[in-house]
Amino acid sequence: MNLDLLAIAAHPDDVELTCGGTLLKMAQRGYQTGILDLTAGEMGTRGTVEIRAAEAARAAKLLRVKWRGVLGVPDSDVTASRQHKLRLADKIRELRPKTVILPYWEARHPDHYNASTLGYEACFLAGLKQLPIAGEPYRPFKILYSTAFADVRPTFVVDISSQYEQRRKAILSYQSQFRPRKNENKAKVYLGLEQLEEEMNRLARQAGHHIGVKYGEPFLMKELAKVDDVVKMEVRSI
Repeated sequence: MNLDLLAIAAHPDDVELTCGGTLLKMAQRGYQTGILDLTAGEMGTRGTVEIRAAEAARAAKLLRVKWRGVLGVPDSDVTASRQHKLRLADKIRELRPKTVILPYWEARHPDHYNASTLGYEACFLAGLKQLPIAGEPYRPFKILYSTAFADVRPTFVVDISSQYEQRRKAILSYQSQFRPRKNENKAKVYLGLEQLEEEMNRLARQAGHHIGVKYGEPFLMKELAKVDDVVKMEVRSI
């Protein structure tokens, strides 16, 4: 398989919350997209592995991804260990993504920021010929970092105004995580449904505001971008 775009994150629902609109937009443009959840989310307070897998499958269908899988790293143990890096490098060689989206390298949850380091190092190792795994050496061309929940200035923002409602439906596929069960105290849900909708609306509007559109998803890349035509660059300066 040769994916054009692969989003890697720690838990089911992480990708939907941070870059789901971008994945959908790229799929609508004909690109082959994929999601790799490092864990099955088995340490979550709410829901089961089976329930979350069904929710993830529903969300993937809404985002029109070509492929979705779980690497099998234990939830709450996402680290850049040799074992995890080799397993992820093997998957990178199998999927051969041109572009990879990773979480930003600073976050509240250790699994999230460790997923960033693990993802980068595995992408690098996948290109080493002598690495003791199967497949031909391969490295993605571009690595992007989603900054949706990070207090940093992004490099660029993707306009997801047309994809926002479908992304919203994909996020709300995770009912076990965001909707309190019958007779359950809402305080037990870390990010309840009402708060979730308010937050994702605020963040998407904030990102969109930077580029003059209704909704956006922000990204950061470490390298400089190449521009060939400075006359046709988008986003007004004044």
